[in-house]
Amino acid sequence: MKLVRTKDYQFGWLLVFPLLDVVFLMIFFLLLSSNFILQPGISVNVPFSKFMLAPQVKYQIVSITNGETVYFRDQKTSIDELGRQFDAARAEGRAIIIKADRYTPYETVIRVANLALEHGVPSVALATMAPK
Repeated sequence: MKLVRTKDYQFGWLLVFPLLDVVFLMIFFLLLSSNFILQPGISVNVPFSKFMLAPQVKYQIVSITNGETVYFRDQKTSIDELGRQFDAARAEGRAIIIKADRYTPYETVIRVANLALEHGVPSVALATMAPK
């Protein structure tokens, strides 16, 4: 005896679930692989350079904007007061990264770098941006 179905079932819609799985995995992968590096500090328009150092592990950022405006640990300070703050950075064993605006006089940048080295900071680096 042959039995006949009274209702036709279509299982084609079940192929949608694996497709949705793949789509969600791709979105998850793209979100995790994108660059989410945020640097603390003041926004500075640094010059371009195709030569860059590896990222520093323990560092403090000194931002120099508009020629003589200096920020250390996100607080406005003067170049004369930086010596005491560099002593604290030296005690913590932190390197200094100088983020100077591209129109900052070179003399100011070197003055801050020399001040850091005079106060025993282990290393001083200049921040640049990769060319686009």
